[in-house]
Amino acid sequence: MNALTVNLESVIEMTDEQFFRLCQKNRELRFERTANGELIIILPTGGETGNRNAGITAQICIWNDQNKEGIVFDSSTCFKLPNGADRSPNASWINLERWNSLTEEEKEKFPPIFPDFVIELLSPTDSLKATQEKMKHYDEALYR
Repeated sequence: MNALTVNLESVIEMTDEQFFRLCQKNRELRFERTANGELIIILPTGGETGNRNAGITAQICIWNDQNKEGIVFDSSTCFKLPNGADRSPNASWINLERWNSLTEEEKEKFPPIFPDFVIELLSPTDSLKATQEKMKHYDEALYR
């Protein structure tokens, strides 16, 4: 994964609210957080990867516009997973009924819901192992 991981465990235990505020105060950066509390700084993608990501998100939007059964999210949306991790898939979709079960505050912050469908792109600078580990976390969240 084209990212930097910082282990803050021995320095600070960041609450969900503190993590949200960190992200809001540093909007030029993209953060994720592992279930163990490690802070992941996602580095910008190159043009080819950004173009593929936009194309995939557009395809999901077109499909969703036809069936109107859910909500589509881009790569800048961070979700609070059941294992405690905060992750941002490249593209994702949530069933409308599940989305509507959230409060307005939950929708506004990092939604505490795991998407029904996620896509992770593997860009040339990404580590296959790190991407597979991230997908493993998605699988674990899905089957909890």
